[in-house]
Amino acid sequence: MVDGLNSGRSHIDDVTDAEVRTMLDQGFEAVNSAEAIAGAAAVVVCVPTPLTDHGSPDLGAVHAAVDDIAAHLAPGTLVVLESTTYPGTTDEVVRPRLEAGGLRAGRDFHLAFSPERIDPGNPRFGLENTPKVVGGITEDCTKAARALYERFVGSVVEAKGTREAEMAKLLENTYRHVNIALVNEMSMFCREIGVDLWDAIRCAASKPFGFAPFYPGPGVGGHCIPIDPNYLSYKVRSLGIPFRFVELAQEINHRMPVHVVNRAADLLNDQGKAVRGSRILLMGVTYKPDISDQRESPALAVAEQLNARGAELAYYDPRVPVWTVGGCPIEQVEDYLAAAESADLTVLLQPHREIDLVLLADHARLLFDTRGKSADHPKVVKL
Repeated sequence: MVDGLNSGRSHIDDVTDAEVRTMLDQGFEAVNSAEAIAGAAAVVVCVPTPLTDHGSPDLGAVHAAVDDIAAHLAPGTLVVLESTTYPGTTDEVVRPRLEAGGLRAGRDFHLAFSPERIDPGNPRFGLENTPKVVGGITEDCTKAARALYERFVGSVVEAKGTREAEMAKLLENTYRHVNIALVNEMSMFCREIGVDLWDAIRCAASKPFGFAPFYPGPGVGGHCIPIDPNYLSYKVRSLGIPFRFVELAQEINHRMPVHVVNRAADLLNDQGKAVRGSRILLMGVTYKPDISDQRESPALAVAEQLNARGAELAYYDPRVPVWTVGGCPIEQVEDYLAAAESADLTVLLQPHREIDLVLLADHARLLFDTRGKSADHPKVVKL
């Protein structure tokens, strides 16, 4: 990755190769040596914070990064943690490690937290025009972080401290997680009572106050929504208090792939076919449209369930050249319209811009749209 960046190649969707080359022309350099920290005025920690197999926070990458910083920390340096974590991490975990060498946060160096807010694939909001929240160990630490981000972000919002900044990120994603679970659960019963949930959401969204639309889908994916609320739940449980909203939302969203597979089985059954032996085409296997990131994508759980039931799977995703399920490669199709014509069932999991939904509906024998993006069509069934 370091060699790729230094040769002008980007490894993420929202930064182009041309932008990396421009950065290089302006002095950017990727390094893999911690010694570079010693000469830095500011160090921003942006490492993964996944969950362990037991669902608790895994701060291993944070610990490793902070230990490298501590070994090369110079007076006057600004250190900012951006990795999502539970309230108290910056003060209780990061600060002691940085202060182990004798320097003190707020006196000898600045320490702050600023939550990452990038929305991959969003053409409207990026780093520059998304307000940046900052919260420091002291007021001077907050001001130092603010001065850093104001150099390239249009608006900076000051939190009272690191804990409030940490909580802001978890609140944002927990809000989304819970509301997605709400509409996902509604999708499970609306069909049974004869309600078009998609139309009900459209109507409710016309209200100019007190309502924000959320939409059902095959599950939640990515590095934020399926993971971040668990950091808050973990902190709350450590106090001996259950966080029932998050735990219930997690339960509902986790069972959506099974619900999708059950619906697919019902659709095939209506045609006199079993899942076993049926050819099923999966459209889009990333966790969001128009990106290549597959982290926590519900498409994997859907495919695993269909595989277990004996389906013959194929997929179309122009952003994922190779896709494996249970260690086995899944057949990739290039002509998705021809593939939809021969498939017993086509399942839309992610509506990438390369997919023409009108033509797909016309060519598919039967299209199961789990994202509600297709227009009404005799061969389209929505989740």
